[in-house]
Amino acid sequence: MNFKKLARPALLAIALAAGLGAAQAEEKVLNLYSARHYQTDEALYANFTKATGIRINRIDSDDAGVLTRLKNEGSASPADVVLLVDAARLVKAEQDGLFAPVKSTLLESRVPAALRGADAGKGSAWFGFSTRARVVVYNKAGVKREDVDTYAELGEAKNKGRVCTRSGAHPYNLSLFGSMLERMGPEKTEAWLKGMVDNMARAPKGGDTDQIKAVASGECQVALTNSYYLARLMRSDKAEDRAVVEKVGIVFPDQQGAGTHVNVAGGAVAAHAKNRDAAVKFLEYLAGDEAQAYFANGNNEWPVARGLKLGNPALEALGDFKQESVPIAAIGANQAKVQQMLDRVGYK
Repeated sequence: MNFKKLARPALLAIALAAGLGAAQAEEKVLNLYSARHYQTDEALYANFTKATGIRINRIDSDDAGVLTRLKNEGSASPADVVLLVDAARLVKAEQDGLFAPVKSTLLESRVPAALRGADAGKGSAWFGFSTRARVVVYNKAGVKREDVDTYAELGEAKNKGRVCTRSGAHPYNLSLFGSMLERMGPEKTEAWLKGMVDNMARAPKGGDTDQIKAVASGECQVALTNSYYLARLMRSDKAEDRAVVEKVGIVFPDQQGAGTHVNVAGGAVAAHAKNRDAAVKFLEYLAGDEAQAYFANGNNEWPVARGLKLGNPALEALGDFKQESVPIAAIGANQAKVQQMLDRVGYK
């Protein structure tokens, strides 16, 4: 038997296996936990991989699911980057120690201070990358604009039987309500929430797009929605979506007062990130012109980077508006109090 002939293929196989193992070990990977469930983001992630060679492993859930998973996994978590779509949840996760601070000149220059976590010297724990306004839509045939141009009016008797919303406990509403608590104080805020419950045309259900369609159909007359849901319908090529838009008006509330509530979607490096360099690179990519334009044109969100030229006719049609100045940290701190109010007034 010729052992040399047998040995050569065996040695070659071992060498190939070793080479493959080394290549796998050297492969650049980013583990992403994301609460962004927008199909348009697929291109965003693919472009990052194309530009950097870093492959993204993604786990999707809602904000609560992402944070629960991080807590349960603890230091064994494989997560490198966390993306959330609500300011209050970003603040809460920071308080719970789920994020690692990042010091980045690029991020600090691109993301306004008001839209990132506080920096105590080691960097910010999270960064906002896009914003959306919490606006009012109304049925143009049945409602006067001046009757719904403030958030407070949704709880007034003149809008009895007109209002519909999604669940009061949804993060988008909790953040608005947390802002109103900061503006009005606990007594007036709870009275306002009770007024909204009394004014409901039907029990809270569905998402924001469902609220817009309910207003257009006449099921209710007034609703709250995030601006990008309306922008999607405005840009749709479906006749039924355009018909919905034709029937509703939009209000940026409180333009003569405190301004319209704006929420933020953002990201952070996970506290136990194993691929920290790749994680920071990904956050910096999200703050760059390409990704910022994609938030605007792909998902109808306002980018946080200033001076960026948009190519989104819906955002341009919505126009400029006065934003509130309530600190995001304050909104996050008010969540528990707001939830207790919702329970007391029966806002499901």
